[in-house]
Amino acid sequence: MPAILVLNGPNLNLLGTREPATYGSTTLADVERLCVEHARALGYTVDFRQSNHEGVLVDAIHEAGRGFKEGTLAGVVFNAGAYTHTSIALHDAVRAVEVPVIEVHISNVHARESFRHHSWLSPVAAGIIVGLGVEGYRLAIDALARRAKG
Repeated sequence: MPAILVLNGPNLNLLGTREPATYGSTTLADVERLCVEHARALGYTVDFRQSNHEGVLVDAIHEAGRGFKEGTLAGVVFNAGAYTHTSIALHDAVRAVEVPVIEVHISNVHARESFRHHSWLSPVAAGIIVGLGVEGYRLAIDALARRAKG
């Protein structure tokens, strides 16, 4: 059964308690359950990860690129958190390994502070889902499953 990597960046471990007016009350464990159950229904497993460290996320993207080339990974659902707006290293990692990445944001970043309006990931992402809450993860899994089936 092929896998989908769901990768979460800094501060997403605080979902459910961090700014609930912006991010809701759903925890990261709830998001993981949602992703695992939805992917399983589509015939995929989920490798679900979170890190507050940029290099760990870069390494995960490199690993995902190898898995994609080997045919064991359909792609990456990536909520890079604040690194979306600052990390050229993550941009370069996605570009270098050519794994399909769906960029996800729980909140509508375009309705927030101006520094959140720019994404270094968007130019190298296969798609972007913004502002639909944690439902964005489910939609991203759907998108990767459709891409994998051609």
